[in-house]
Amino acid sequence: MNNITQPTNVLSTGIDYEALAQKFRPIFQRIAEGAVERERSRTLPREPIEWLKKAGFGAVRVPRESGGAGASLPQTFQLLIELAEADSNVPQALRGHFAFVEDRLNAPPSPEREVWFQRFVAGDLVGNAWTEVGTVAIGDVITKVSQKNGQWVANGKKYYSTGSIFADWIDLYARRADNNADVIAAVNAHQPGVKQQDDWDGFGQRTTGSGTSEYVDAAIDAENIFPFETRFKYQTAFYQLFHLATLAGIGRAVDRDIAQLVRDRQRIFSHGNAPHVSQDVQIQQIVGQISALVYAAEATAIRATLPAQRAYEARFRDDVEAERQANIAAEIESAQGQIVISELVLRAATDLFNALGASSASSAKALDRHWRNARTVASHNPIVYKSKVVGDWRINGTEPPYVWQIGSGPGKKA
Repeated sequence: MNNITQPTNVLSTGIDYEALAQKFRPIFQRIAEGAVERERSRTLPREPIEWLKKAGFGAVRVPRESGGAGASLPQTFQLLIELAEADSNVPQALRGHFAFVEDRLNAPPSPEREVWFQRFVAGDLVGNAWTEVGTVAIGDVITKVSQKNGQWVANGKKYYSTGSIFADWIDLYARRADNNADVIAAVNAHQPGVKQQDDWDGFGQRTTGSGTSEYVDAAIDAENIFPFETRFKYQTAFYQLFHLATLAGIGRAVDRDIAQLVRDRQRIFSHGNAPHVSQDVQIQQIVGQISALVYAAEATAIRATLPAQRAYEARFRDDVEAERQANIAAEIESAQGQIVISELVLRAATDLFNALGASSASSAKALDRHWRNARTVASHNPIVYKSKVVGDWRINGTEPPYVWQIGSGPGKKA
């Protein structure tokens, strides 16, 4: 019998990283070659994402026995750092996809899970649609899943629908109209009931496809509606790890660009220290400091992925306490990473300009994209609250929140 009738539970615990990365590095290079022009023209990376789809990038976490690469989480995020160095918008556009893949990896073995594995291997991508639009009260979910004429349908509107504009499926957070249960619905994006707009107006990460998505009687198959309480436990940490990988990749791009620009620069200042800027010891010092900042950011980003891999593996062992501790560590370490990596990469993206002349501000070079993109990524999931969570854990042993929401509060009292 095939896997669909007799599913197995083989975990993705890692393969040879260099062999995996070599498969994708030529694509990353092609993506990097068009990154500045896409930034200047605000062109969505449809073609680069199609290259990745065809190469099987979306299935790197799927077990080898199901046709994927079987990469571990540390390996997957290392690969995403390399992709973010090429164009930081692209991995963020794939954030919802990898989160949904991770959820299916954590689901009990079943024929339905194997169907999803085969979709990922075939190249299907999943977008993300969780955040409500407008003055939605915190804790409320306006998007509803209900039955209409014997068919499950979704109705509502979401913002920050990252990657959905490129996707075949959408990971939709909604509430059932019949029993008010929170659910995740996998909605086929290729239907008239799904309408999407590229209306994200942020000053950074402008080509991630993070605009508004609207659902008008969008059809959903019953087997693609999942109770929210079954969602994988380290999901919040996972989403944050994606931001850390993106930030580390931006840092690598800063390190790459500053070294090249200094190497090629011909103009010098009369009060400088050498006949060529590449021999100027003060400029060398700046480049060296930037490189060290980026090294620390990348090392921290990879270190922070280790507890999430432990949580994934513990999920299928009969050790509830080991799984709980791994999930706590995943939350705490992803938060610790966020606190320091944001600062390191933003500093590197600013110091870049200290090694160059005023010409570095030219919009043609688009060097400002590194700071703008890093600042935008670092603004997600406020650092101030993550610092509080880490502090409360260290002082009082308070378990971190695994799920949280944003919405309108009751208002300020007079």
